[in-house]
Amino acid sequence: MKGPLFYAKILLFGEYGIIKDSKGLAIPYNSYQGALKKSDKTSEIEIKSNKNLKKFYDYLLNMDNQNLVSFRLDEFKTDIEEGMYFDSSIPQGYGVGSSGALVASVYDKYANDKITVLENLTREKLLKLKSIFSLMESFFHGKSSGLDPLNSYLSIPILINSKDNLEPTGIPSQKEGKGAVFLLDSEMTGETEPMVSIFMNKMKNEGFRKMLNEDFAKYTDACIDDFLHGNVKSLFGNVKQLSKVVFDNFKPMIPQTFHNVWQKGIESNDYYLKLCGSGGGGYILGFTEDFAKTQTILKDYKLELVYRF
Repeated sequence: MKGPLFYAKILLFGEYGIIKDSKGLAIPYNSYQGALKKSDKTSEIEIKSNKNLKKFYDYLLNMDNQNLVSFRLDEFKTDIEEGMYFDSSIPQGYGVGSSGALVASVYDKYANDKITVLENLTREKLLKLKSIFSLMESFFHGKSSGLDPLNSYLSIPILINSKDNLEPTGIPSQKEGKGAVFLLDSEMTGETEPMVSIFMNKMKNEGFRKMLNEDFAKYTDACIDDFLHGNVKSLFGNVKQLSKVVFDNFKPMIPQTFHNVWQKGIESNDYYLKLCGSGGGGYILGFTEDFAKTQTILKDYKLELVYRF
């Protein structure tokens, strides 16, 4: 047995903002993927994953599914007992949706009357899927938006206009230019829950809320608009402003060892960094107009290419 592949995701824009209903843009990232598998080889990773699936099964068994979804849980349980595990190359705690891919694969294999990518994906269907995935993924994160599994399941870019307004979207095809979106590996894992707690505490501060509703939302929305319409020149101006806003207001989410690198990018205009997911470790997202030059500047770090301009 080997299930279909589900990809990692990258939230290009909208981290934290989407919790408070501003825009976001998520894209699949197929350099990493995961699938449900069975095997007789029992490596440590397979045993650990199998135990994790057992806990997930227990969670789904008792989950209040709000009449949104029903699962063939007997079948799921049998497969787990027969050694099923989630075989994944998606790094955990890196902000690229490792639990999202697992949730998507379990829904795909065991949900009754599942909504599929082949249907006409109305807004209602997208919201229903997001609600189901939110309930399922809360097992991993305490509280989940459901967006990571949605992106992984559909494998298409998703534009988040607000909590209740999502749409599949197209992104401009990649050009063979010098510019790029890239991932910078912090080589440390980040935990989502503590970062979200810091954010929620900051939200009690009126000044922080004002910054989020005004500056952060304004530049995020402008970046999304520029990216979707291929306005590269304008995009870099807005990404620079967004990078500054994040640096000034989300310091606890940026690993200490990267404060300097982050600031250098803004000052030199060679590249701009932003959070990828909740931060605290994992990947940092970068934008540059000259990827080869940035690779030289950041030669001491691991970079991965995501998208070419």
